[in-house]
Amino acid sequence: MFAQKTPNRNNLWFERLMALIATINLGLVAFDLSYVPWRDFYLRNFPKLTSIYDPVKGIEPHRETQNYLKQVDALEEQIDQTGLTSPQVKTKLEELSRLSAEMIDSNPFAGIGKSGTLEKIKNRMRDRIGNNSAKQSFATFWSQAYLSQKGWNQERDFFNQKISPLITTNYYRQIGENSEYINDFWLIDLPFIALFGIELLGRVFLIKRRHPSFTWFNAILWRWYDLFLLLPFWQWLRIIPVTVRLDQAQLLNLQPLQRQLSQAMVANFAEEITEIVVVRVINQTQVSIKQGDFTRWIAQQESLRPYVDINNINEIEAISGILVKTVVYHVLPKIQPELAALLRHNIDTVIQQVPIYKNLQILPGIGQAQTQLSEQLATQIVTSLYNAIVSAVEDPVGAKLTTELVESFSTALGAEIQQKRVLSEIQSLIFDFLEEVKLNYVQRLSKEDMDAIVEQTRQLRTQQYIQPIVEKTAAIVEIQNK
Repeated sequence: MFAQKTPNRNNLWFERLMALIATINLGLVAFDLSYVPWRDFYLRNFPKLTSIYDPVKGIEPHRETQNYLKQVDALEEQIDQTGLTSPQVKTKLEELSRLSAEMIDSNPFAGIGKSGTLEKIKNRMRDRIGNNSAKQSFATFWSQAYLSQKGWNQERDFFNQKISPLITTNYYRQIGENSEYINDFWLIDLPFIALFGIELLGRVFLIKRRHPSFTWFNAILWRWYDLFLLLPFWQWLRIIPVTVRLDQAQLLNLQPLQRQLSQAMVANFAEEITEIVVVRVINQTQVSIKQGDFTRWIAQQESLRPYVDINNINEIEAISGILVKTVVYHVLPKIQPELAALLRHNIDTVIQQVPIYKNLQILPGIGQAQTQLSEQLATQIVTSLYNAIVSAVEDPVGAKLTTELVESFSTALGAEIQQKRVLSEIQSLIFDFLEEVKLNYVQRLSKEDMDAIVEQTRQLRTQQYIQPIVEKTAAIVEIQNK
């Protein structure tokens, strides 16, 4: 698929090295494209990774939600120092209740499209308290009475396991002067682009040197897929050159995929080409009929273009002779019993319709005699007719007379067909017939299983199909030489 010829051993290591570098670059691109949508996953499983990569995407903690979590930590410290029922704890609980209502009203999650996270937080708190109001549920949760009744440790564990992780996922992403989110991935990608650019220049120079007739543009097109490695946008398209390079470096076998893709493309083209060719032939035939070529052919006159004879043989006459001999010497002998049976049946029918025969049927032996007579007549008639046909075919005079009869018949038929009314009707019927062929049969051609045809064609190219043909051809040539 797109690949050039297999590299030799001297530069195979280089191809593999560049293929691995391109694969690493593609992995970085995939990670960068997935980072923002999957940041929650990376935060839960690889928190150190998010702390390193957040600055690349311009991500920083959200002030409001970060302050909320700091107040919760301060509450825990205060309870550890003074106890749950102290005035200092009451003040901090009132502050958390106020911040909870403010968080619900301002929805700091909306800026990054995570409003669903806030809804999840509200639903969990409602279910915990048993109140339909999220604000009242938070107010109840952050109260000394509730925490004393339910137990501070138990409710703290609930918050840390069910609420705090959801609040932690919120963040603020910086926007640059171009009104787009900050994304410094280009600093990571730039060395790869520079390396691939230098490599492409070197390859283009070598291609131009090996093929002096190539223009620089043609040399670049020789490695067109490498251009995707240089694009700072649509970076996901780099999967094309990476796949090709892995195949060229013999690190990935794409031959089965290439065969399937080629077969699919050829099948699609074959379907369209078949339909176009058939329709064009039919249209050309219809045009010829309208222009009167059919009339001139019937009249056996020269058409607008002279007829080209390549072997000085009347093919129609030769084919007719072959068909006549085949019918006379091979077909008729095989069907003589059936012809005799059919003729005998007709003779019996005619005899039974004679009034005298009905009266003679009362006499003994008449039925058997009639049957024997019918069989003899049928056999003699069929035999005589066949002998006459064979004699006519083998007799030079009879053959000449038959030829004259056919020519006379053709001339008379052509003359009658050229009558304006008859010719007009024939042309109209043929034209309509061709139009029906386009509507009814060309569509079938387009729907034919082109995949099966392409597969058969591919198999014909294999040695098991080609070898018998070659051997047969050699045998024929040898016979001709002898």
